[in-house]
This record gives sequence, C-alpha cells and structure tokens, in this order.
Amino acid sequence: MKIAKSHRASLAAFGLAFLAASASAQTGSIKGKIVLGGAAPKLAPVVVKGDASVKDAAVCATVEVPNEGLVTDGTNVANVVVYLNSPTAKNPELEAEILKKAKEIEIDQNKCVFIPHVSVMHSKQTLTFKSSDSVNHNVRYSAFTNPPFNQILAPNAKTASLKLVPERRPLPLACDIHPWMKGYLMVFNHPFFVVTGKDGTFEIKGIPAGSHKVVAWQESAGYVTTGAAAGQAVMVKDGEATDLGEIKVDVAKLKIQK
Repeated sequence: MKIAKSHRASLAAFGLAFLAASASAQTGSIKGKIVLGGAAPKLAPVVVKGDASVKDAAVCATVEVPNEGLVTDGTNVANVVVYLNSPTAKNPELEAEILKKAKEIEIDQNKCVFIPHVSVMHSKQTLTFKSSDSVNHNVRYSAFTNPPFNQILAPNAKTASLKLVPERRPLPLACDIHPWMKGYLMVFNHPFFVVTGKDGTFEIKGIPAGSHKVVAWQESAGYVTTGAAAGQAVMVKDGEATDLGEIKVDVAKLKIQK
C-alpha cells in the first residue's frame, strides 16, 4: 500500500515532535545543602543601631545592619548561588515559568541595605533598582560584559528597566553614599539557578538528563564546589534527584569585608 507523500511528511513531523517531547520530558534535578565547615565567626554589625555618626543616621541607623558577608545560623549557609555552568541542554517550559513568575527583578534599598542582598535573574527578565528610603542613594556596579552602571537614586525613586546580557561572574553592587551597602547580582541565559535560603538547602529542577557541571558560589568564600568556576561534574538521571549531600564552606578561606 502506497502512502501519499503529504501523509508521509505528516507522519515524519509527528515522529520528530514526539521524539522532541519525549526528550524534553527526560528531566531530573540536583539538590544538596550548603553548610559551614567550622565554627561560625562572630561578625560585628556594619551599622550599630542609633549610631549618630553614620551617614543619614535618621534613616540608616534606625536598626542594626548585620554583616551579610556570611549569613548562617551557625550550621547552614544562606545566600549561596547554585547554578549550572554553561549548560547546552535547554528547558523552554522552565524558562517560560520563570518569566511568567516575574518579568522584572527588583532590588530595593531599604534602611540603607540592598534587598535582596544576593539576586539572580534570567537575561530575558528586566531589572530595576528602587529606593524605599527618604535619602539619596547611588547604585553602582562594574560589569564584565554589560556596560558599567552608576546612577543617583532620589528618595522613593526607581530606575528605568534595565536589560542585561548574561555574565560569567557575580556583579558586586555598591552605594558610594553609604559605603557599607553591598550586594551581588548574577545574570544567566538559562533557567538552571537558585539561591539558598536560611536552611542552606537547594534544588535545581527540570534539568535535562545527562552530564552537567554545577557551581556553588558564596561571596566571602568564592566557589565552594569542586572544580571552582568550571563546576563539579554531576550526572542527572530522568525522574531522579541527584543529591550532592552537604557542601561545606571552609571557614578558614572566608574573606569577609567590613
């Protein structure tokens, strides 16, 4: 029995679509926990509550501002960025989910602190800086791939939406008016990234099955996974969570800025 050419083409297209759908469905995850390898150092606050000598003390010294170079409960480590290094695999559905959740990332300046302290974003999202304070700030970062940014932000103001291209390294954020203000931003061209919370745990979901390189970065310790910036080799299996267990931040290697 002969099959019409048009019908054969339809069957071929269906087969390719089926294979593509099957491939995209073959995903797993990478999970683990970032913990402190040693006794937690005692960090003095960068601003003491009520310190009249602080710039704009009426706003900036109304609360104690902790040193966020290391955020830990003594065991677990927060604000660690965990991501895949230059993955060739894609997950359009996960990317669409990220964009649906937040088309724009917002970094606030509240009581002279960057909130969040560590931010991550997809390059298809936009970025704005805002101020919830009644004093002037300036937002500054020196990027590696993106143009440098340095802008005065008036009280209760907001910048225009910024479009950034991916960066291979974290961008340090600063305010020169209030020099203790520090933060970090990472920009990715894929959806495989997370930031640890207070319990130090992480899970990157929706990763296509196969071999990948995972990186964990903490601002005072640098890269804490084996392989440093190149990443630690991890095999992801379909429908499974690859557990890396506890990843330790070496206390001896901490370089905490004041």
